[in-house]
Amino acid sequence: MRKIILLSTIIISFFVFGFTAFHTVEKTKAGKPHKNGDIIFIVNPSGQGKAIQLATKSKYTHVGVIFFEDGKEYVYHAVEPVTRSTLEGFVGMSADGTYEIRRLKDQTLLTPEAIIKMLSNAKSKLGVHYDMGFSWDDKEMYCSEYVWKLYNKALGINVGPLKPLKEFDLTHPAVKKKLEERYGKNIPMDENMISPGDMYNSDLLE
Repeated sequence: MRKIILLSTIIISFFVFGFTAFHTVEKTKAGKPHKNGDIIFIVNPSGQGKAIQLATKSKYTHVGVIFFEDGKEYVYHAVEPVTRSTLEGFVGMSADGTYEIRRLKDQTLLTPEAIIKMLSNAKSKLGVHYDMGFSWDDKEMYCSEYVWKLYNKALGINVGPLKPLKEFDLTHPAVKKKLEERYGKNIPMDENMISPGDMYNSDLLE
């Protein structure tokens, strides 16, 4: 079991969510710590994953955000439905059992209050259905939309550029097949979307 290192003595107690938020980190195998708000990416080309890779020109197919609760590390992410998984459970979804972490360059933005706000919003979306149509409303949510909106609503920043569906590469037969399955002939070409790859490549992250 990996060692939990407390980087701060700041403890913020509150009753609305029934937990205590810590400035907590955990050592990775490479010796680098995880932090609250870290964005975690995995690769799994099964299901719609291959079409996502082809359309977005990125290997990343799924993304979540890490929070520490009661000294334990969890990943909040949008599957069916939006859920909270242990880190091990989330990584278990990876095709090869690996993952990559990207972190906000300006860590001063992630104040204790900002983490509480972000986690509160993450919890409020638990149970929301996965958005198979990749629409931009909040009725249902897909993985990168969920994480992007957590950062946007808590910090007012855009982790990756939104762009309409028509700006992705939709030419491959596997992509066309998925689009037909989801939309039929009414493909929402002008619908703004955010992809895991565009989040990964954001200039705000390192």
